[in-house]
Amino acid sequence: MNNQQPDSPQGDSRSLSAAVPSALTEARNPATVDIDIVPTLDMVRMINTEDRRVAEAVGEELPHIAAAIDAIAERMLSGGRLIYIGAGTSGRLGVLDASECPPTFGTPPELVIALIAGGAQAITVAVEGAEDSSAAGAEAIANLDVGPTDSIVGIAASGRTPYVLGGLREARERGALTIGLACNHAPELETLVEISLVVIVGPEAISGSTRLKAGTAQKMVLNMLSTGVMIRLGKTFSNLMVDVQPTNAKLRERARRIVREACASIGPELCDEDAGALLDRCNGEVKTAIVVALTDATPSAARARLQNAHGSVRRALKESA
Repeated sequence: MNNQQPDSPQGDSRSLSAAVPSALTEARNPATVDIDIVPTLDMVRMINTEDRRVAEAVGEELPHIAAAIDAIAERMLSGGRLIYIGAGTSGRLGVLDASECPPTFGTPPELVIALIAGGAQAITVAVEGAEDSSAAGAEAIANLDVGPTDSIVGIAASGRTPYVLGGLREARERGALTIGLACNHAPELETLVEISLVVIVGPEAISGSTRLKAGTAQKMVLNMLSTGVMIRLGKTFSNLMVDVQPTNAKLRERARRIVREACASIGPELCDEDAGALLDRCNGEVKTAIVVALTDATPSAARARLQNAHGSVRRALKESA
């Protein structure tokens, strides 16, 4: 891709914001200079007003987010992984997104991975200085034996975090797809990635506290990336979470509801008891249960159809028609 970006239907916001200082997330916000002396209700109104800017800023990047989703999904179909790399709040958000993919979409833990500067302890305790080592970022990527089918998303509000830049540089040298997610224009980051996601949220309500708007923006983009990729991989049927892993009472109830709703949309209606019995026959596999219910196939035949359809319930049902 070589840094080529799709055109935005709303016009390219980058030309407008190119002159914005690279440290915009560190700037002082003129709208909140009195935040420490106003009544508490006015305080939270100020924060809420700033938060409302986040969705609009993310909206400006939708064409680039869509391009990233398609590129990641294409590589995953060839056996690749999605790997997040970040530090501090950015790294923790990557960890959060990666950790939620297995229970939500039934993925193996090694499919979506998060690297955070300072290692596992940095998830709950700040590890001062860990983000300053580009060598550590490169080593983390090398230790995963990253290759051309993998997709690396470097997350850095400033766009200048050495740990992230080092990881992206190593990933690029290894032929992986590189994607940058930042809230500032950062030339060094943008030269290391094939797809650049720059969400300009402006100065924070508290100067430099990128756990606020920048963190919210990053969370929204990561939600879109992982969810969009999983949709493209057939992990949903309509808007139903058909690869959910029913590992507790709440998720078992959700699995029964998904089976009932999927069947009711195009076939026979099932009561909760029947949906539960069907799931028991199918070892708790929601996709298999749906295909069995709508095709009268045996569980083993339904699994074979799903395998031939690369896990897509829609394609599996179409093949049986």
